[in-house]
Amino acid sequence: MHTALKLTTFAAALAATFGAAYGVGNAVDPVVSDDDKTAEAAQHGGHAADKEKDGGGGHSGGAEAAGGHAAELPGGLQISEGGYTLDLKTSRIEAGESTELNFAIVKNSTGRNVTAYQREHEKELHLIVASRDLTVYRHLHPTRAADGTWSIPVELPKAGGYRVFADFKPKGAAEGLTLGSDLAVSGPYKPAELPKAAPTAIVDDYKVTLNGELRPGAASELQLNVTKSGKPVRNLQPYLGAYGHLVALRSGDLAYLHVHPNGEPGDGKTNPGPQVSFTATAPSKGAYRLFLDFKHEGKVRTAAFTVYAGGAPATAEPTAEEHGSEDGHGH
Repeated sequence: MHTALKLTTFAAALAATFGAAYGVGNAVDPVVSDDDKTAEAAQHGGHAADKEKDGGGGHSGGAEAAGGHAAELPGGLQISEGGYTLDLKTSRIEAGESTELNFAIVKNSTGRNVTAYQREHEKELHLIVASRDLTVYRHLHPTRAADGTWSIPVELPKAGGYRVFADFKPKGAAEGLTLGSDLAVSGPYKPAELPKAAPTAIVDDYKVTLNGELRPGAASELQLNVTKSGKPVRNLQPYLGAYGHLVALRSGDLAYLHVHPNGEPGDGKTNPGPQVSFTATAPSKGAYRLFLDFKHEGKVRTAAFTVYAGGAPATAEPTAEEHGSEDGHGH
């Protein structure tokens, strides 16, 4: 089962739906541990699928109509949207030092912090922190106090400009939101080039292979295959109710998209690896950074890829292999 994941330009809406994760047989013996056999299947929401009929998904609005009509901005580009504001109380931290990051979601009509949320993928709020050069990435789950203030310790390895994304759905709201705010990390700063495009990413002893091309204006299949020490991993563990999570950030403006598979662990038809598949459409050319979170043997890991919709620039020379970025989790 596949659905569309749409990554749009700044002037067009960012809208996406995510295909179901599925496993593919392989002649090589799989990696299976005894502990994994007892893992319980978690439940997983399917809000991305709800928007399939509208051609949109994720947490940002789709185009109002075809033919160049005005559309909503992609997620994460605004600090205030839909009647809510991201109040980032910690706007500056030091590189290499653990610092408490504090923020709140404020309802504009009342000026008060939001204290009631709808849980999505087992959490009330997902927090993403990424450097503007897209070489540092954190997927965090902060703690909410009774007054609506969120907090979590964060340590970022290098100085520079960062973007903080709050992905949430207030209780009673029809749609989820992704709000973004800038975070400055002090220290000596040297911006890095966008990592080169490569078909594989190495994370610890795991290799994740990306097959397929992201094409502008046409749907294409992207397949992510997870192996460990050369053997297919057929027992990916549920992480936030799914076998894989994808965050896509567009190079340049860091437009944000957080999508999930539609299949649920334990639903009798979704296999836990080694392959997770998506059908994707990019309406325009551009560079994107994809971060795939997956869980195995009790640990969440992130595989990062650079992809070009419509082909890489002439100056870009793909390498055979790309090692993981400075990714991390705060779960």
